Amino acid sequence: MSRALKSLALMLVLATLCSAQDLASFEKRVTVKKLSNGLTAIVCRRPDTAPVFSFFTNVDTGSVQDPMGKTGLAHMFEHMAFKGTDTIGTKNYPAEKVALQKVEDAYTAYLHERDKPVGRDEQKLKQLEKSWQDAIKAAQQYVIPNEFSEIVERNGGENVNASTADDATEYHYSFPLNRLELWAYLESERFMHPVFREFYKERNVVIEERRMRTDSTPIGRLVEQFLFEAFAAHPYHRPTVGYISDLNTFSATDAQHFFDTYYLPSNMVVAVVGDLDPAQTMPIIEKYFSRIPSREKPDERETSEPPQNSERRVILYDRSQPVYLEGYHRPDYRDKDDAVYDALADLLSEGRTSRLYRTLVRDKKIASQAEGGTGFPGVKYPHIFYFFAAPMPGHKPSEIGDAIHAEIDRLKKEDISDDELKMVKTRAKANLVRSLDSNEGLANNLAVFQTLYGDWRELFRSVDRINNVSKADIRRVANQVFVPTNRTVGIIENASAASGGAQ
Repeated sequence: MSRALKSLALMLVLATLCSAQDLASFEKRVTVKKLSNGLTAIVCRRPDTAPVFSFFTNVDTGSVQDPMGKTGLAHMFEHMAFKGTDTIGTKNYPAEKVALQKVEDAYTAYLHERDKPVGRDEQKLKQLEKSWQDAIKAAQQYVIPNEFSEIVERNGGENVNASTADDATEYHYSFPLNRLELWAYLESERFMHPVFREFYKERNVVIEERRMRTDSTPIGRLVEQFLFEAFAAHPYHRPTVGYISDLNTFSATDAQHFFDTYYLPSNMVVAVVGDLDPAQTMPIIEKYFSRIPSREKPDERETSEPPQNSERRVILYDRSQPVYLEGYHRPDYRDKDDAVYDALADLLSEGRTSRLYRTLVRDKKIASQAEGGTGFPGVKYPHIFYFFAAPMPGHKPSEIGDAIHAEIDRLKKEDISDDELKMVKTRAKANLVRSLDSNEGLANNLAVFQTLYGDWRELFRSVDRINNVSKADIRRVANQVFVPTNRTVGIIENASAASGGAQ
């Protein structure tokens, strides 16, 4: 009865909201324009909302584009995008420009001596390092710290943030409607005239970020090693934050080259959502963003991951909570069965009625959490469908693996129930409605789907594709993909337990 009432309530909510959240309604309110330099602008009007707007700039480049030997550059530029321009964040840019070049010259000399394979002069190295640090101090006198973010916040900006992933880099915040032109100026300027000031100071921040999130956390180390094992050839095996040797080596000059290569207008989609008149908003966007110079797109072909033909394993021994992780290679988001993988992820992981939660957490009580999902670590290229669980005390990762494999075998041998399939499809609609409920979520979705598919409407069609998934599709894909030779396993074993409690 409880499940039936919840389903009825969900259907009533959907019936109420979907009339205002369907594709036909949005087509009347969304305007798309490709500017002369290749940048795509999207304006969505949401009438009768608060007098604020949100934007989402999606740059179609991420850590996959990091050059070998310089991992972490995509993430590093995301940090630099808040450091200002040749007019923001500086007391005297002509003098600062000269000082920043001296920093780069000193760093180049320091690296040349530091990285000599033989014959390094330690005394000379100390002198060169001091010269580099002195040059950094000299350049710092021209900096107005955090001026870019302070301008945004002083004018009512909220939720100022950005993030870098394997596939893309995104920037977003919300602004009062009467600051639209200021936003267009600020956002376009940081992609026209970025200045790599305080680069090495910020590089130290990223190094500390790596230490905290990867080197000092067992799960962080496991995930990094798991991906390196799962992807022998494709750049998905590189950490977004970068390897420590690369973080200690790449320069502001390298970051500038990365920016010049990949931050092209044709790689950018800017979506703006609020109670905006597209007829007034689009000319402002065009006025400022069309100034970003267009450049030739680089060849972004990546090495394809060869088919996996044997199980791979990573075991990390650590004095920590045991963890079980396994993954299976699957095609990229353009695959005809992409919606089937989404349906599988929902079936296995969505809420307390999901199969993994019910079996491993509620019934067998062998795990404190359990989930399965797709899109790991990205979607643009063939990637991983994963299973993850944390064993309860007294239970081993191998026990978790057996229970997960039993659930996989069920998917292969038995059709899911009609109720399960219905709920998967209902939740897909509900999740879409929720994602469109705020300016921020809507701007995000419009920009991402426009980037991936070249058409924001695919956001709505993705729900239609899940609605067409059948029980036979679930079994077929499970049998095709969840096979031992396509499996990579990552385990954290408690070091004390593995050694019999020895200290």
